[in-house]
Amino acid sequence: MRPQRKFVWAVLALLCTFMPAPARAQAQVSCDERAIDPASYALTTRAQARIVSDPWRDWWDGFDVGNAFDDLADLNASSTWAAERARALDPHNLLAHGLLARQYVVTGEDAREADAEWATVLDNGGAVVWTATLYDVDAKSYFLLAFDRSHLRIYRYGELAGAFDTQLGMPKFVDEGHERFWRAWAGCIDPAARPEATIPWRDVNEIKAGNWVLYFKLNTRVTVVSDRGKKKTLNEIKVNLHGATGTVEVHTTEDPIDPWKADVRTMGIGPLDYQQRIRATLVKFVDPAGRIKLPPASRSAGW
Repeated sequence: MRPQRKFVWAVLALLCTFMPAPARAQAQVSCDERAIDPASYALTTRAQARIVSDPWRDWWDGFDVGNAFDDLADLNASSTWAAERARALDPHNLLAHGLLARQYVVTGEDAREADAEWATVLDNGGAVVWTATLYDVDAKSYFLLAFDRSHLRIYRYGELAGAFDTQLGMPKFVDEGHERFWRAWAGCIDPAARPEATIPWRDVNEIKAGNWVLYFKLNTRVTVVSDRGKKKTLNEIKVNLHGATGTVEVHTTEDPIDPWKADVRTMGIGPLDYQQRIRATLVKFVDPAGRIKLPPASRSAGW
């Protein structure tokens, strides 16, 4: 079995947190580092950065097409476990709840667990945040999408990460020194950060679930600019929220005349269930009246 290196790293990182946290007075769930147990805070910032950004790949891994699925599962398991430990050390750490609100949807955890985390985050002024690709703006740039009770906000990756490197033209995740980004990724966004677009939920009239993306249809156009300077004015946001991958199916058609001939085709199928979980969870909190349309979705090889 392939070693789960990200998960092993998380085990080592957590060794320093096995001692119980000191007794603390009851307090509001908070983003304030000064109000959070230090070990809990580290598990929601520095540990998350290392889980996501530390180099780990061996050169021969590229020859195994299954590695991408295993790697993402390792990352999600490690990130979730570290956040759960952070929550246990300090239930008042909003970053832990913000991470778990997202990760429980990504991993398909019991919806009641996910809902409890979303309520904790949103009721205390936080946001549930995903990194994302906006294909109609710039397929080679990343963004952060922040969901709170009243708005959907879109940030450039560089606005929160600062200077970052690229690999094969794509952004690389920044390291633990970029704490502003990792706080934002956990739901505590710097109020000074400038969003590319701030969209009130009343301006969203439909959320369509595709196989690889979600489509947010808007009443009012918004203009979004990427880190590479690509600019687009949109009335529909086509977004891949990072966190889940699809499956590869192999279809074989035999020649009815010559049994030695066969047409073999591979087909990538997107994680439709993941898109459906995001959409269903989101509207519980931002559209309790059921105003936003949710068209039926079907599994296919398309977007």
